[in-house]
Amino acid sequence: MAPRILLARHGQTEWSLSGKHTGRTDIPLLDEGRRGAKLLGERLHREPWDALPGVEVRTSPLVRAKETCELAGFGDRATTWDALMEFHYGAYEGMTPDEIKAGRPGWLIWRDGVPEGETLAEVGARADEVVEWARSADRDVLIFAHGHILRVIGARWLGLDVSFASRIRLDPTSLSILGWAYGAPAIERWNDTGHLA
Repeated sequence: MAPRILLARHGQTEWSLSGKHTGRTDIPLLDEGRRGAKLLGERLHREPWDALPGVEVRTSPLVRAKETCELAGFGDRATTWDALMEFHYGAYEGMTPDEIKAGRPGWLIWRDGVPEGETLAEVGARADEVVEWARSADRDVLIFAHGHILRVIGARWLGLDVSFASRIRLDPTSLSILGWAYGAPAIERWNDTGHLA
């Protein structure tokens, strides 16, 4: 079996609801986020997933991802990993895109980056580390993390530049799967929130 990555974005938080860039600020889940995490877990514990026996689970150490992992029923199998932390937004932490653009018209994080935070190359290097780990053994992996780092992992899985992440949105508590097609890295499922309906 060729390894796949199952990506679970954390549940809704106050800042994700308002569109604020939430990097290293440790924001807890809202009740809606907790409910979504439980629904995601129920989905992954039913057919065809059957609780993903043999899958290796890792989570960002930030509370919103760890709690999503725990509520989904994978906390006892998970290892925390700093490589899965969200983009460090530096001076733009806690700001919405509109607030940033008011002082920097035309700004796009995937092209322009952030002052006093991580560079796009640094985020890409962390994503490459995750991709290399996922491909290192003959087993699937499940990771619980954050919107922007998961989008970068998606881009890097495909061998594309970090900027491709601008084209693949992720909603809170979504499920995505990176796998293979015709021997090449592929997106099997992306931004699936069917369990929330």
